[in-house]
Amino acid sequence: MAGTTLEREIIELETQFWEAIRDRDAETAMALTDDPCVVTGAQGAAVIDREHFAEMLASPDWELPEFELGEPVVRLIGEELAIVAYKVTEKMTVEGSPLTLEAADASTWVRRDGRWLCALHTESVLGDPFGRDRSSNGGAS
Repeated sequence: MAGTTLEREIIELETQFWEAIRDRDAETAMALTDDPCVVTGAQGAAVIDREHFAEMLASPDWELPEFELGEPVVRLIGEELAIVAYKVTEKMTVEGSPLTLEAADASTWVRRDGRWLCALHTESVLGDPFGRDRSSNGGAS
């Protein structure tokens, strides 16, 4: 667990960002986001500007009523740059169907004009990419 004041601040900012996503609070989410922001995940990489980000938050195709961040690790690169990585459990509804997603996420925060902004966010779904963790025989041959 992060111990310094700055490390705790970065974890709190990341939590605020997730709460804004959960609450569909575009104003808060965009106030915490660099413009543009780079996002990577299972669908690839994208550079997202504020307008596109607001559209994504307004999409009726998904809801994120619950999330839990765990095991945060913070690396301070300097006074103006920090990385936070953690596991996340997302309890979502996607196109009307419930979905629980477990992932490893990381964000890069940069301080601009005295404010921390998320410049990069990545998400990697947990599990064996070859499906061995999901097979009925537990991966045994």
